[in-house]
Amino acid sequence: MKVAVLPGDGIGPEVIAEGVRVLRAVGQRFGHRFELREGLIGGCALDARGTPLPSETLDICRAADAVLLGAVGGPRWDDPGARQRPEQGLLGLRKELGVYANLRPVSVHPALIAASPLRAERLEGVDFIFVRELTGGIYFGEKRREGVGGGECAVDVCSYTASEIERVTRVAGELARTRRRKLTSVDKANVLETSRLWRSTVTRVVRDEFPDLELDHVLVDACAMQLLRNAQAFDVIVTENMFGDILTDEASMLAGSLGVLPSASLGDTEVGRHRRGLYEPIHGSAPDIAGRGIANPVGTVLSVALMLRHSFGLETEARAVESAVAAAIDDGCVTADIAPSGSRSYSTEEVGHSIVDALSGGLRTSVAFTSRS
Repeated sequence: MKVAVLPGDGIGPEVIAEGVRVLRAVGQRFGHRFELREGLIGGCALDARGTPLPSETLDICRAADAVLLGAVGGPRWDDPGARQRPEQGLLGLRKELGVYANLRPVSVHPALIAASPLRAERLEGVDFIFVRELTGGIYFGEKRREGVGGGECAVDVCSYTASEIERVTRVAGELARTRRRKLTSVDKANVLETSRLWRSTVTRVVRDEFPDLELDHVLVDACAMQLLRNAQAFDVIVTENMFGDILTDEASMLAGSLGVLPSASLGDTEVGRHRRGLYEPIHGSAPDIAGRGIANPVGTVLSVALMLRHSFGLETEARAVESAVAAAIDDGCVTADIAPSGSRSYSTEEVGHSIVDALSGGLRTSVAFTSRS
């Protein structure tokens, strides 16, 4: 099983190191061999290769069954007038791999309820998943800027085709069938033409292909409110690119921190009977804490679990990783962002070791790892 490893910028290398540590432990415990190859992406790739997505990195990813990514970006590359930015590497990789469906599960561990700014009664029983369309919409539309001084004008084009909406709706529908059979579609159909197409297309696909599902439509602003007021009502939420980006960051506060949430980006390219995917925590590069050893690795480790499940079909192994994370949290081995007030917090590496201990009893492992710069 081949995995491309892209640590990226900021805290990316720190959390990826713990994800790789856990993957090694999985290999040892269950008798699997993971062949890992490392590549550059984002700001570090700009510095070393003059591009945020070098061709050799793309080659590594195309040859892999799955991609594990840390984070991209940071202040040193934040010039808004720059011709190339780190984030272009991530957007380009998603496009090149054709991973159009971004799965972002949100659940609340009982031990982390106090880490959320919401009252406990708002959090009990929260367990839903976003399916965010990832390769269309305003992020990929035409962009231009015209004029000078006070007469400047900027344009960002948001566009969707029916086929783009159909395919992500099918992913969401299939997922809803494995859960509570409830699908919520989020749009802004009262003012946006793309959202009107979104709503009519989702309605048609569910009616024709998933008649067993309960479907409702919610405007994006109402959804943002309901995530804080009654998140327990949601099961599977499907939405377009920008709405999904914003709403999932909001939803992370239900779980206590951006640092604990994973994601899986899937496309149509199959690995055997499963899909090649791009797996990454939903947090950014957090340059303010990079190098301090305090970044939360849980989102990355849970992304490894999603990789085992969706790209390799290893459900038992995925559940073992998730159970190990839960055990570490129950034991209080957590980083400062989710540690209870007045209690000790642990380093990134200590949390990683705690998860491995829960998973494998401290087994020493070895995985083939080829570093490619």
